[in-house]
Amino acid sequence: CDYRDEGYLVLDGLLSPEECDALRDRMSEIIERMDVPEHCRTQFSTDHDEQLKTQGNADYFITSGDKIRFFFEKGVFDDKGEFIVPREQSLNKIGHALHAYEPLFKAVTHSPKIQNLVKNLGLINPVILQSMYIFKQPGIGGEVSPHQDATFLHTQPLGRVMGVWIALEDAALENGCLWFIPGSHNDGITRRMVRTPKGTFPLTDFIGREKNYDDKLFVPTPVKKGGAVLIHSEVVHRSAANTSDASRHVYTFHVMESQNTVWSPENWLQPTEELPFPSLYT
Repeated sequence: CDYRDEGYLVLDGLLSPEECDALRDRMSEIIERMDVPEHCRTQFSTDHDEQLKTQGNADYFITSGDKIRFFFEKGVFDDKGEFIVPREQSLNKIGHALHAYEPLFKAVTHSPKIQNLVKNLGLINPVILQSMYIFKQPGIGGEVSPHQDATFLHTQPLGRVMGVWIALEDAALENGCLWFIPGSHNDGITRRMVRTPKGTFPLTDFIGREKNYDDKLFVPTPVKKGGAVLIHSEVVHRSAANTSDASRHVYTFHVMESQNTVWSPENWLQPTEELPFPSLYT
């Protein structure tokens, strides 16, 4: 199938428009009730304070695997930590355990459609690693530079992780759809993000470098609302900035074939007692 040859596969109409709207409505409720994290409210006066803020930020991220946490676009707070844009337009993403703690997101993630899809691809014991809601805000939704998911979610052997990327609104050229280099999932990876030893800062570091990719190799992949893209963890992909006045909301999660697979203890994301990686088939 295309997924094996190209490293990605577009599926039209995976969710109905009503299912997409229900997820977006639920997300609006979550945003209404969100508390702004402490590290976003810090005012800086010295380099030391700035460093503590950066550390707070990093810590907030690295411990978010079993929680629902808020990650903001740059420049959405004033120096007192108050919003200078409407709060629903302030967010970059929310992650990383919507699939575990939010019933609607959980239901979609474990839905028979998804289970059958994954079974058809031959996965025997898939587990869910993480999930995210990505906003790609109008005008300020930044570009995502070329990368491979295996840089962040490393396994032995490679290629055991698949992203399921669901468009809750049309993802078009203007508002930052995905672009892929077809077949690039066969070339391995050159960069890894790893946890640094306990007690050191920064909390994560990169080993190796991202290759420079020829822009002409990328193919745009627009998707209509309710459509999905399956993303091989080694395929090179990116998305452009959102220069339009339409947002591009997405629900995405990562699945790993856990049979005969070693999850790297150096990955930023680790299963916890509160949330071991749940089986997709239950």
